[in-house]
Amino acid sequence: MERSSGILMHITSLWGPYGMGDLGQNAYDFLDFLKRTGHSYWQLLPLNPTDKIYKHSPYSTHSAFAGNPLLISPELLEKDGYVDLKEVPLPKGIREDKVIFGPAEEYKEEVLSLAWKQHKKKKSSEPDFENFKKEHAHWLDDYCIYLALREKFGNINWIDWPAELRDREEEALTTAEKELQEPVEKEKFIQFLFFSQWSRLMAEAHHRGVKFFGDVPFYINHDSVDCWVNPSLFKLDEEKKPTHVSGVPPDLFSKTGQLWGTPVYDWKEMKKNDYEWWISRLRQNLLLFDVVRLDHFRAFSAYWEVEASEKTAIRGKWVKTPGVDFFNSLKKEFPEMPFIAEDLGSLDQPVYDLLEKFNFPRMKVLQFAFGDHYRENPYLPFNHLPNDVVYTGTHDNNTSIGWFSNAGKEEKEHLKEYTGMKVTPKNAHKVLYRLALQSVCDLAIAPFQDIIGLGEEALMNIPGSTEGNWTWRVKKEELPKDSEIEEVFKLNELYGRVVQEEEEKEKGDDK
Repeated sequence: MERSSGILMHITSLWGPYGMGDLGQNAYDFLDFLKRTGHSYWQLLPLNPTDKIYKHSPYSTHSAFAGNPLLISPELLEKDGYVDLKEVPLPKGIREDKVIFGPAEEYKEEVLSLAWKQHKKKKSSEPDFENFKKEHAHWLDDYCIYLALREKFGNINWIDWPAELRDREEEALTTAEKELQEPVEKEKFIQFLFFSQWSRLMAEAHHRGVKFFGDVPFYINHDSVDCWVNPSLFKLDEEKKPTHVSGVPPDLFSKTGQLWGTPVYDWKEMKKNDYEWWISRLRQNLLLFDVVRLDHFRAFSAYWEVEASEKTAIRGKWVKTPGVDFFNSLKKEFPEMPFIAEDLGSLDQPVYDLLEKFNFPRMKVLQFAFGDHYRENPYLPFNHLPNDVVYTGTHDNNTSIGWFSNAGKEEKEHLKEYTGMKVTPKNAHKVLYRLALQSVCDLAIAPFQDIIGLGEEALMNIPGSTEGNWTWRVKKEELPKDSEIEEVFKLNELYGRVVQEEEEKEKGDDK
């Protein structure tokens, strides 16, 4: 990567009238903001479908390949002639400063149903839609029959469907596809709308010199089309129930560890077909993103496995993953290896060896840099390396203002001594942002909350909690003014992070 910078801001957090951020005009306006402030990357959370059962966490999905219908823009659907939004009044209960998923989801479902009805009225099929179905058939067909069956059976887990459908018997599936032809085709159309809108946004981003930086969760839900279609790739019993589940062991923050509960992979089985599912999954994500962060990277070396009957993660064990063999296969498919390792947390030597062998960029979070262990602390800027990615904070951290307000005396004093500046709750975000831009890391990222100076009220996620996460939205009046945009641009320019256009480079070379 060239020396550059980016902003972490999920699509749902964008401003707008429809209850949650989406792929409409405000996403294009945010691209303008990135360009005007000298940023070259827009970092996002996963774009897969979310579910109210899992509190709409983007890290808990029923498909590793599909796009989230809630991100489809009603505004663009109207421009494309699919809906007349006057027919769909905005529901009560939606807010501009927070995602209230219930009413926002109901509104989007009504809008998408109208778009589907309008599509069916057309006398001839749309060539783009037909091409989309062919190109994505390898995951789309299974995903859409899965959704149709899920709805038919009241959204229960697929293991509780009739056994012949649970086990994907050919005759039962053929009968179901005939019976559910209409809802299956509707879901295909909805995915077509998502990918069409995303492709347009991505093309515009590239035109403006902005790249997308995405995120791929390590695990996948048991209640997912991926597990239903590929049960042999997971540790399941004869009834397709998990025998072992995921988590992390006890540590200073949790005496019982964290029991995540997703099924763990059967890596021996995956190796038999050269990790085809993982490679296909990453190929799909590289249709959406230019660079991908591999979440929970340490599990590519070894993962914490707990028997499914356990109530906590205490009685688990470390199980080795064929990380070197896996990434060798990945490198054949993706020679440039556009992946960044989420290497936060407790690591051991085999993880360090894996990171070093494949030269993965690692994360350096400045909120972890100050306090004790001064010289040895890997997050301190003087320990950064060019291949690292520096963050003021992530979506799992407090905002920089919130962090500083809650920091201990030692952390505050260390930050003050390190920067030679007077740091207060009013300027902490600016101090950390400047530190990130100064770093030798090729890429510096800041959450948008740190760009506009928001406090703890603007948290995106609190790890280990399930309520109130993923709901933060920026209000239009909080967006930076022209003078503030110019200030941010000058900082990026000062620290060499404004990427020159090719034409400018050529002129410089000529001189």
